[in-house]
Amino acid sequence: MGHFGWRTYTVAKPEDEQFSAKIPFLYRLPDFGNLPISLGLGVCGRVGNTAYFGFTEFCKPQPGETVVVSGAAGAVGSHVGQIAKIYGCKVIGIAGSNEKCEWLTKELGFDHAANYKAVDLAAFLEESAPAGVDCYFDNVGGEISSIVLSKMNQFGRVAVCGSISNYNETNPDKMKATVLQPFIVAKQLTIQGFLVNRFAARTVEGVQQNLKWVQEGKIKYRENIVEGFENAVDAFIGLFRGANTGKSLVKLH
Repeated sequence: MGHFGWRTYTVAKPEDEQFSAKIPFLYRLPDFGNLPISLGLGVCGRVGNTAYFGFTEFCKPQPGETVVVSGAAGAVGSHVGQIAKIYGCKVIGIAGSNEKCEWLTKELGFDHAANYKAVDLAAFLEESAPAGVDCYFDNVGGEISSIVLSKMNQFGRVAVCGSISNYNETNPDKMKATVLQPFIVAKQLTIQGFLVNRFAARTVEGVQQNLKWVQEGKIKYRENIVEGFENAVDAFIGLFRGANTGKSLVKLH
């Protein structure tokens, strides 16, 4: 596994077990057995490590706590929600369609899920999390995140993984959201932004843990595979249109 770019062939010679720490994200994949090798790019790779380290290190979940995940039907969000269930938490997902919400609750074990395009999110959280929110894994930013933070409990923890709601927004008015500081101060929240590169030296640890959970049936996954390098741009843009469920991959012919 390595970040080599789009190539037909690459020759790499890892020197020892510490190679991934010296050159991040270049390492030998463990034996996946009968599982598809593509998982090395998803739940058993960088994506899975983003979910694993980001959630466990910064949200520090405890059994019985309430966790909210935005972008919950994406590769990272769907993984985070399942880890939260492993840790004994109540899990609420926010996604962009009824079909995605159904997948989250019926297949992945989320306790509740909301289509943010079709519900009053504040009212939904009042109903689904009447005791408040303890942990929030944020993939989207914007007004969705402002609403979630307004519903958090004292000393809540927030892991900020992304802000997909405004990555490509060009209209300044649509980039505005409710001011967060009153919630942060009054609720004494801890908010941590992060990149998975921060945990490069622990890459193999995360891969092995996620692989174990997949093998045990505790982590389920979905891959959205697009055939052909010529379709790579459309596959990438689809991420921002909410076209994918799970991990988006491009497979060369």
